[in-house]
Amino acid sequence: MGSARRRASVGLGLAGAACALLGVSLLLVGPRIVKQQVIKNVRIDPSSISFKMWKDIPVPFYMSMYFFEVLNPNQVLQGAKPVLHQHGPYVYREFRYKTNITFHDNDTVSFLEYRKLFFQPELSNGREDDYIVVPNILMMGAAVMMENLPTFVKILLSGALAGLKQEAFMNRTVGEIMWGYEDPLIDAINAIVPGMIPFKGKFGLFAEFNNSNSGLFTVNTGMKNISEVHMVDSWNGLKEVNYWRSHGCNMINGTAGEMWPPFMSPTSLDFYSPDACRSMRLVYEKSGKFQGVPTYRFVAPKTLFANGTDYPPNEGFCPCMQSGIQNVSSCRLNAPMFISHPHFYNADPSLLDAVEGLHPNKDQHGLFLDVHPLTGIPMNCSIKLQLNLYIKQVSGIIQTGRIKPVVLPLLWFAESGSIEGSVLKQFYTNLVLIPSLLDYLQYICLGLSIPLIISAAVLMAMSQRPPHHPTTQSKPSPSETTPLLHDSAALSQDDAEA
Repeated sequence: MGSARRRASVGLGLAGAACALLGVSLLLVGPRIVKQQVIKNVRIDPSSISFKMWKDIPVPFYMSMYFFEVLNPNQVLQGAKPVLHQHGPYVYREFRYKTNITFHDNDTVSFLEYRKLFFQPELSNGREDDYIVVPNILMMGAAVMMENLPTFVKILLSGALAGLKQEAFMNRTVGEIMWGYEDPLIDAINAIVPGMIPFKGKFGLFAEFNNSNSGLFTVNTGMKNISEVHMVDSWNGLKEVNYWRSHGCNMINGTAGEMWPPFMSPTSLDFYSPDACRSMRLVYEKSGKFQGVPTYRFVAPKTLFANGTDYPPNEGFCPCMQSGIQNVSSCRLNAPMFISHPHFYNADPSLLDAVEGLHPNKDQHGLFLDVHPLTGIPMNCSIKLQLNLYIKQVSGIIQTGRIKPVVLPLLWFAESGSIEGSVLKQFYTNLVLIPSLLDYLQYICLGLSIPLIISAAVLMAMSQRPPHHPTTQSKPSPSETTPLLHDSAALSQDDAEA
């Protein structure tokens, strides 16, 4: 019996020791294994899991466009407040792919990323042939641009506008506003002020957006330093742009806006946006989960489009107006264009008061990025921006009437996408499930080792006890019983003789 207990004790002890050793090993080595796997699979290398995702983005992206129609154009010409009505969404499926991928000896890679948009009528609330009354963008923009030119030049332009039957507002289709329309005004303006509009043919707000690239990016591959992966080294050969008035505003910071270095902290993230002509910083808002994948949510701070008075670091983006809008004329052919959050969300209330029909709220108009902090890969995102045109009465150009100065919203768009399907499943299995199982396994092993070792100790202690025998009643000795038996026999014999 003792030997059986000793054998069981040894077996349990060995099992407990093995569990403890495995648990401690996983505790010490497990995080290192996970980290090495993450580093191996998020760097820009043809052998990494994320390379194909980076090269040909498998995530279905959609661009939703919303247009603002001016309901009272005649009254606006007389100085009334514009009344706006939102149309949309007009939804486009966006495909992105990279070409000219060239690896360099200094741990960088260059590429061109192209975008193609395809209208999705089944997802849209409207058609591309819908007519909408909007400002005559070319005419009103040119009028403001020519405000400080000699009066005779403006009168000359006004006459040309009259001859071309140009008015302050136009009735165009969504497709024309997006992709372009023929306008003789382009040639007329270039004849009067050569070079003011450096293009010919059609004019459309997104005419050069579809099937075009966003410039030549050169980014770090992370092969030598994973903390630098995806960080922009240069854009179109530039280390910084020259659109703005300060070094800080011209800096190209962060990534190209697709992925970020792994092992993120809940602070902020930076990216360079060619569409906004600047670097942008988003700040951490909260932690959450997307389809079971842990995420950090990053949002735009109120200072993103603040003016230089409210936020001095933004002084380089001026000349400024109210906070909440950014003047992008310096990178948009000097046209009086401004970007903002949709519906002037987080903007100075005076911008909202200058028009009617806007209803800003965070859920519909705030941008966000949900990023997996371990890998730096976005799980879900929605980037939203509004395009605005500054219009006003310009003396000498009668077509501008008595329009009061106003930053007038033209449209806003949301670029949205999320990882789903087989890509999400592979991502979840390799980078969430397996690391989680390893994490749980180390604690399970450590937890099992304790009762196993305790059980082994108890059995060993029991096996060391001496054998235990039960007590029995002692028999009387012969010296005590024999005389009694002898006397009894003698007594019986005497009785018989009598």
